Parts: sequence; C-alpha cells; structure tokens
Amino acid sequence: MKLCIAEKPSVAKDLANILGANARHDGYFEGNGYLVSWTFGHLCTLKEPQDYKDHWKYWKIEDLPIFPERFGIKIKENQGVQKQFELITKLITKATEVINCGDAGQEGEVIQRWVLIKANCQVPVKRLWISSLTEEAIKEGFKKLQDASKYDNLFAAGNSRAIGDWILGINGTRLYTKKFGKNKTTLSVGRVQTPTLAMIVNRQHEIKNFKVKYFWELKTKYRETEFLCQIARLKSKNRAEEGISYLKDKPFEIVSYEQKEGKENNPRLYDLTSVQVEANKKYGYTADETLKTVQSLYEKKLVTYPRVDTTYLSEDLHPKVPQILKNLTQYASLIAPILKKPIAKSKTIFNDKKITDHHAIIPTGVNGQGLSGYEEKIYDLISKRFIAVFYPPCKVSNTTVLGKVEKLEFKTSGKQIISLGWRAVYKDDSKTESIENSKKKPETKEVVLPNFEKGESGPHEPIIHEGKTSPAKYFTEATLLRSMETAGKLVENDEMRDLMKENGIGRPSTRANIIETLFRRNYIERKKKNIHATDLGMALIGTIKSDLLKSPELTGQWENKLRQIEKGTLSPSDFRQELFQMIRKLTDEVIFN
Repeated sequence: MKLCIAEKPSVAKDLANILGANARHDGYFEGNGYLVSWTFGHLCTLKEPQDYKDHWKYWKIEDLPIFPERFGIKIKENQGVQKQFELITKLITKATEVINCGDAGQEGEVIQRWVLIKANCQVPVKRLWISSLTEEAIKEGFKKLQDASKYDNLFAAGNSRAIGDWILGINGTRLYTKKFGKNKTTLSVGRVQTPTLAMIVNRQHEIKNFKVKYFWELKTKYRETEFLCQIARLKSKNRAEEGISYLKDKPFEIVSYEQKEGKENNPRLYDLTSVQVEANKKYGYTADETLKTVQSLYEKKLVTYPRVDTTYLSEDLHPKVPQILKNLTQYASLIAPILKKPIAKSKTIFNDKKITDHHAIIPTGVNGQGLSGYEEKIYDLISKRFIAVFYPPCKVSNTTVLGKVEKLEFKTSGKQIISLGWRAVYKDDSKTESIENSKKKPETKEVVLPNFEKGESGPHEPIIHEGKTSPAKYFTEATLLRSMETAGKLVENDEMRDLMKENGIGRPSTRANIIETLFRRNYIERKKKNIHATDLGMALIGTIKSDLLKSPELTGQWENKLRQIEKGTLSPSDFRQELFQMIRKLTDEVIFN
C-alpha cells in the first residue's frame, strides 16, 4: 500500500480521484493500492524556548542569548491537528512507501518533512513534484516520481530558514523588549521584518528632511515645438532672464534631424513578485490579496504554481505552448495571429538555466468559470502576459532634433509607434502604461514632431521654465516588493533585477506575509496607496542601532546563504554558527552599551 500525503484536503481529493482511491474515510481516501491523506498547513512547528528549559519561559535579559543544543519540532497544540497527525502516523505503519505530495516548494517541503520526521517514518519516501494541478500534470508527475533524497538540500534550506528566524526572532525580540520596551511594549524583531521596516522608516526620514531647491531652465518654441537648452540647470532667475535677453532677436537654426527605428521588447512572464507589483499598480491589490488570489487560481487548476522567482519557462514546455494558447478560447482573437506560424523557441522565454524549482506563472489552458472579481482580473493579467510574450516587439520611430541659437544648443525628441506588436494585446486596456516592463518613459511619450530640415532657421519664442526638486516618493506595496527583491535598491532593468534576486530579502512566497505582519503589529499603516511608518514603527527602528538587523544588504546576504544551502554549497551548521556569532555580538552590544 502506498501512502500519498497532500498539503490540503482539496488536493488530496483530486489525487484520490486520479489514482482511483475512491473509498472515503475519516481523514483519508483508500483504493487501488493507495492511501491518500493530507496535512493542512503546518501540523508541526519548532519547539518554543520553554520546551527546552523551564526557565526560558520567562523573558530575562540575563538568559540571553538562547541557543538550544539541538533544535526540535513538536505537534501544534490543536485538537484537529493532533488528530490528523495521529492518523497519518497510523497510516505510515500500513504503508510500504510514502509519496510526499506536498506543495512543490521550500515551505511545502518543510511542512511535510517535519510531519514525517515526527511520525518516525521508516519506509521509503518518494516525491511528487508538479507545477500545476491539472489531471495531465498530476498523471505525468506520478510517472516521474523522484526519490525524496533529491530534495534534501531544499529541506535543509527551509529548515535552516525556520531556525534562523527562530534564533533572531526570539533573541532579538526579547533583547530589545527587555532593554528598551516601555510599559510592557513588545518590540518585535525579525530577520526580514526589521530591514523591511527600516527601509520604510528611512524613506520617511528622507521625505521629512527634504529641502526643496528651485531651478530655472531655458526653453524655446520653434514651429510649435518646444526645445530645451542643453546647459546645466540655472540656480537663479536672474541668470535665466539674462539667457532670455541673449536669445531674443536671434534666429533659431536646425542643426540636425534624425529618425531611427527602434523597438520596445516584450514584457517578461510573471514571477510572483512581478504579478503582485502589477496588481498593486493597476488595481490597488495588496501583495497578500494577490498571493491568495493566484493560489486560488492554482488550486482551481487555472494557472501554474505561484510561489516562483523566475520569469522563464522550461524548454520542455515549448511544444505544449500552442495547445495551451488554443485552449484560451476567451482570448481567441488575440491568439490567432500568434498561431499563424510556429512558436519560436526564444531563450528570452525558454531557458532551463534560469529555472530552479518551477517555471514562470502561466495559464494551464483549463477554462475557468464562476471566478470572483479578484480572480478574473488576476487571471486576465497572467493570460494576457502569456499571450504578449509571443507577439513581435513593438516597433517605434525615435526622432531627435538638435537646434541652436548662436552658441547655445537645444534639443527635443519624440516617439511614434509604427507597429503595435505586443502592445496590441493591451490596446483596449486603459492602463496599458502600468505594465511594469513597458519601456515608455515620461520624457519619451508618443510625440509626433513636424519634419525639420538641417539648416533651416527662423524666429522663435524663448521661455523660462521654473522647476523645483522633488523628494523621494513614499513606498507603495509595488515599490516595497521590488525593493525587497533587490535588497533595498529599486531597480527597473529586468536583467539587473535578475542578478540581484540572489541577495533579495525574503522569498517571493514570504514577502506578502512580512508586509502584513508589519501592518498587524501597527508598525506601518496605509494612507491611500502609500505605506507610512507609524510612531511605533519609527520608534522601534530608532531604538535598533545595529546595522546587522536593519540593513537590507546584509539580510540579503543571509538570504543568499540560504540559497547556497539549497544548492548544497553551504552546510546548515555553518549557517547556524554564523547566526549564533552574530546574536552573541548583538546581545553584548545592546546590554553593555
């Protein structure tokens, strides 16, 4: 008898139907040589301090730092959880083989492994690893079951992540609360939470302390076209007026007129962060709302696995793409031009080297009905992005005109779309410009310039433009997610962003929860679409002097080390020892300074 353990009852039911385990029992299905049961979230958790030593229950600064000799796990103190765990333990004793059918990611691996460890599983374990919950994907996955040991490093990374969060969270929170907490206020500290809050607080200080600086620019209008003088911004109005006097009564001459054809490359497929960013920009959805929505679409078999950090597809998907496109019948008019010729196997889309666990989020080709408003909009984003990547690039004409008034040089530029290409997918979308991968910048919006000829000249109208510097903008969830992804640096370039993901803080699957945790603890608040630090959040970051806790770059480095554990290039014990050393240093700094 083979025992399959899924991550939730709904998935277990799907597996049971496909495997022929049709007899329903309390907590599991049975039939055709299979037992199919399930967990529901974390049945197990890391032990609490008092589980190791009784006196660790009490928050005493003299007990810090707290380092258990050996980290252990326990069953959550919940009657339903304990009942299901006891059932799984009993079913394992009947099984000749266990198939781990948990969520195919790091967290899913930890959830299932902890259960198997706690249940003292002694039978061979296989791993089901799939990127969608369609019947075809599940059947294909069961044909390609892997030995569980293949995912040992993935578990080691997830287990190390949990231990690292425990070490820093327990010690940091107790340390700062006992040293600085007033009126019994808990000062919560976290490995990802604290640097994220620090980014928000620092941005707020930057905005508050910003000093407006005024500047003046010389412009002139020639043939109803505005040109900007190519000199440094002037720091006084008098200098600008001197410039106007110089320009008056002197002819304007066209020095060059150049038109070049260019292209706007297609947007990338979505990873979890980019779909969260887009949904926030376009619809104002929170990161958590988007994650829950994509997860729901995944469980309804409409999209592939959501908790991913790649924008590429695996090369073996290439032959399946035409059929997936054909099945998206509600987008038939958009898809028809693509299917007129074979789908190119472009490395910008299909690239195994850019994929670790799963490929980018795409529709499965299963048609969904009865979707909620949230689901419809997110499904539309994912489907249109999937379609758009197979369109030709958008062709544009870039025009640059240079002019002069005696020795002063002037410039203007314009852009005109020649062929929509991928933009045709979004032509009826009033917010096309919110597509994050669009290369359309404010200074190069579609402006059609008149034809000029080199050497022509004539009268013009000089203008003084008064401007002022602007402070940085408050974070939105979109910009905060991007900054977390790139360790505090807001990077727009796709290639550069990919390179920096290795050192991002948090993982795609955890960032939404980190932001929601900061809201729940009243460290941050929403003001329209902007995120502001509260007085409590400001005070907490002001209290924490250690860069080790606040720096996104340093936290990103720890994240990179967890990735190294996943790759098998760093041992979990080395990672823990580094954390122990860091916490010892932090404890001494706080207590004795």
